[in-house]
Amino acid sequence: MEDVESSVPVPAVAARVFGDGLPGAERFAALLERFGVERGLIGPREVERLWDRHLLNSAVIGERIPAGATVVDIGSGAGFPGVPLALARPDLTLTLVEPMARRVDWLSEVIEDLGLTITVLRGRAEERAVRAELEPADVVTSRAVAPLGRLAGWSLPLLREGGMMLALKGASAQEEIARDEAAVARAGGGTPKVSECGVGVLETPTTVVIVERIRARKPAQEKRRRNAAAVRPKRTE
Repeated sequence: MEDVESSVPVPAVAARVFGDGLPGAERFAALLERFGVERGLIGPREVERLWDRHLLNSAVIGERIPAGATVVDIGSGAGFPGVPLALARPDLTLTLVEPMARRVDWLSEVIEDLGLTITVLRGRAEERAVRAELEPADVVTSRAVAPLGRLAGWSLPLLREGGMMLALKGASAQEEIARDEAAVARAGGGTPKVSECGVGVLETPTTVVIVERIRARKPAQEKRRRNAAAVRPKRTE
């Protein structure tokens, strides 16, 4: 890509979050400012908020991810949270999953420009062909992709048992859990938990919902369990 410069000031905290990856983060911000709006990746109002709302918000989730983990980021779009995460945590093995061709092209161009070792896979996380391409991951990340129940159905099958789904969410996180906890369990997840990343670092910490992948009941097992509960005699005093 061409030489570009960003007009958006780099927050002082960015050096703490990105460390040696800060030059790459600055380059990514400049590319998004130059091309993001015209290529339909971000809205015009997002340019001034690139660092706080997008780059830093994405990168800080790395504090919840173990060293050397294999990470699949679904619905990567313009590159969030996957690209900032890769810049802040070069020890991770990252695959970005994105269904739209023009966004896949963008991600591939950015990865080459920044010299990152990231795999881009075109498709949807729920597609059998995509799942066949991926080894069970340690962590599956996502941001603004779908409601929690549907997201669990897409994310959890990509995880190894004991792996972790990390979904970036907003203020409605607790409401989504209350509404979708049963769907998460059916998809093979444990109890969803809300956590904050970047506390004491960012002015507004990133809210994430964390779900562990546990052994899901097979349909036949679930049917037997329901049948057994239906015929179990009631206790009498």
